[in-house]
Amino acid sequence: MSSSSLNITILGLSITSSWGNGHATTFRALVKELNAAGHKVTFLERDVPWYASNRDLANPDFCKVILYKDITELREQHADIVQSADLVIVGSYVPEGVEVGKWACNVANGITAFYDIDTPVTLAKLDRNDYEYLSPEVIPMYDLYLSFTGGPTLTLLEQKYGSPCARALYCSVDPSLYYPENVDIEYDLGYLGTYSDDRQPPLERLLFDAAKGWSNGRFVVAGPQYPQSVEWPANVRYINHLPPAEHRDFYNAQRFTLNITRADMIKAGYSPSVRLFEAAACGVPIISDYWDGLDSIFELGTEILVSYSGEETLAFLRNTPEDELRAIGERARQKILSKHTARHRAEELVGYYFEVKKTAATRHTS
Repeated sequence: MSSSSLNITILGLSITSSWGNGHATTFRALVKELNAAGHKVTFLERDVPWYASNRDLANPDFCKVILYKDITELREQHADIVQSADLVIVGSYVPEGVEVGKWACNVANGITAFYDIDTPVTLAKLDRNDYEYLSPEVIPMYDLYLSFTGGPTLTLLEQKYGSPCARALYCSVDPSLYYPENVDIEYDLGYLGTYSDDRQPPLERLLFDAAKGWSNGRFVVAGPQYPQSVEWPANVRYINHLPPAEHRDFYNAQRFTLNITRADMIKAGYSPSVRLFEAAACGVPIISDYWDGLDSIFELGTEILVSYSGEETLAFLRNTPEDELRAIGERARQKILSKHTARHRAEELVGYYFEVKKTAATRHTS
């Protein structure tokens, strides 16, 4: 490694399995670009059965992966990895994350960061005194709070919770994996996302109702954990788990794709999902629900379409000229390529590291 290269250790939910979580694709894209820039990355992942039986990238070639069975093994066998790192990152939803975070902050000699891929959900949990993977006392221990949510939430993290430095590190896309392809269109509208109670009502309102209003329309929903009680319209195809390797094909086979945002993220605003960036990178026009800050990512009406009802969704599907449809998708694609690739995120992360390094020494010795 060169003198400007960093030794980075990440303790994250999962990089080896994308089953039922969006963390894996986020970590993969970011770490791949960090490696390409010359940084060394070690990823420590708790070995749990539901990921062990669904590993779609068990041995990535862009980082070293170490699986540990419990926190005792982590402490006893891998402390040297944390101690020697320039930057130690603990992710959200890491099992026993509060204890892992305390340990990492106490053991690390370098900069420590909490990478919150679920910021609005995390803050809602803190409001309920639910400290599954983060507690208020741990937040000030981290030198840096990397948040999937920007805007006013960053000020909240610093002023209410005492983070020394809160910065947005949005999700991103790997443009070598997501790009337009000239393939046959199978669906008028598709949606990709794991089931959640708060996303189901808008899914039924924006997609199911549109499907019911257009019997000849072709619709598809892909994602795990949908209960058997869901009543699928006759013209909506359901696909269970769709691995990341098939996401590009899935998007490119749609005239439009739908984005739905979790309730906590709508409340916080400024919380773009990875699906937004992936679909846009494929040049597929997006119909989305609305949240504050959406217009800081895309220009509304020209780069993304906003729907509030099945009727509005259906109007977009049936009334948008094909040339305008392609133009919307291409404008969104160019926006993503200019600002929201994994390379941009890797550069931002390294920039935050050097920013914090200037002030962290004073904190640690005061």
